[in-house]
Amino acid sequence: MNSESSLIEKLNSFMAPQRQSALLELYRQSPAGTTEKPWVNLHLHSFFSFNGEGWSPSRLSWEARRRGLYAVGLCDFDTLDGMNEFFDSTDRLRLRAAAAFESRVFFEEYGDREINSPGEPGVFYFMGAGFVEPPPANRDSGQFFAKMLEQSHQRNRELIERINRQLDQLELNYERDVQPLTPSGNATERHIVQAYFDKALLCHPQDPEKAAAWWADELGADPDELQRKIHDKNGFLDFLRGKMMKSGGLGYRQPTPDSFPPLDRVVKMILDCRAIPTSAWLDGASPGESDPKTQLECLMAKGVAAVNIIPDRNWNYRDPETRAEKVKQLYRYTETADRLELPIMVGTEMNKAGQRFVDDFEAEPMRKVAPSFLRGAQVLVGHTRMLRFADFSYTDQAAAEQFPDRRRRNDFFAAVGRLPAPPEDILGRLEEMSADAAFAYLTDSARAENWLSACHPGIVH
Repeated sequence: MNSESSLIEKLNSFMAPQRQSALLELYRQSPAGTTEKPWVNLHLHSFFSFNGEGWSPSRLSWEARRRGLYAVGLCDFDTLDGMNEFFDSTDRLRLRAAAAFESRVFFEEYGDREINSPGEPGVFYFMGAGFVEPPPANRDSGQFFAKMLEQSHQRNRELIERINRQLDQLELNYERDVQPLTPSGNATERHIVQAYFDKALLCHPQDPEKAAAWWADELGADPDELQRKIHDKNGFLDFLRGKMMKSGGLGYRQPTPDSFPPLDRVVKMILDCRAIPTSAWLDGASPGESDPKTQLECLMAKGVAAVNIIPDRNWNYRDPETRAEKVKQLYRYTETADRLELPIMVGTEMNKAGQRFVDDFEAEPMRKVAPSFLRGAQVLVGHTRMLRFADFSYTDQAAAEQFPDRRRRNDFFAAVGRLPAPPEDILGRLEEMSADAAFAYLTDSARAENWLSACHPGIVH
């Protein structure tokens, strides 16, 4: 029998059958889950984009189960390649779940202001949440989504070309050195940094001190400082990313409106897929985030229907003045979103080693906003269930007609999302039902606050 630790490690294999068999064996060995806590993480990157620990969607699901999360969400960058595996694993482990993607877009109305991408006016981190299947390849939405990914690849290639020209005796090839670092080749800036870091070590007989001296010479940095930094890999990668890819770095080029897909077109693609266009918020410090009500009303007019926050970077500071200001802005934004009845989705990203798997919901600054964060998770899970099984989406015209009041709409989807993950027999029956029968069954179960028995009229025998 494989040990638990070896099986967990196999969950990170790039070979999908190995991940699947490891998860099944882990579940067989430990069928009982951890006591559920009112903690959620709806923004977790997997290794299909960049996860700081190299974790797969199956590993994320297993870790969520081990910690007793109320709900868990996959959110990879520019791809939904991990979505089917994520739903398979969360269904097996009986977890409330949802899937999303994150990208960068250009926000025309804020084109002259920095928003949530520091130093880059008009560039906007943005999400599409609540997907249950990829955009169809034979439709405009699928073709546009593929174009977004190819645009990302092209930015990466051009970035590497610019960096290569600036470095002495060190050259990366995108297809050979970078894309293999992720299972489906969906590389990010963080993969590029990782590849440069690894290659510098190889070029200097895997001697960190020699590699640090080389980087100091190439970047015009203090050699003693880099000698200290090189042994903190996470910090050194952040240092390299800043020096090579961010404003003023070796390969940085100020983006133009054509560098990223237009926000309006991305919103249309998400709505065409019946998912939820979701605004991302940084910390309220930039000109583009100084007036949340005006920004959110502008976004809502475009079809944006939810928001995303990474709470840990908005309260977890040692300096009391910094902490107080960050918390003030967090509460201001949360209260604005609540007044506008925009569901709030939160998470930790895990796109850097050492980040929390789940936010500290017991921390004093989190207690005030935790109910809003839990409700946002319930709405997103409810939407996901209704779309998967009942062909009914939070963003459909039918939902707006049935629930013209946004609060009532949120109440309905939250009630569906509050239901525990369905046991295997109920899940199988949901998959067999007609959309109308599933709608009735999900609605009645939500009203009863538990899964109704097999004698319910909607159940197919």
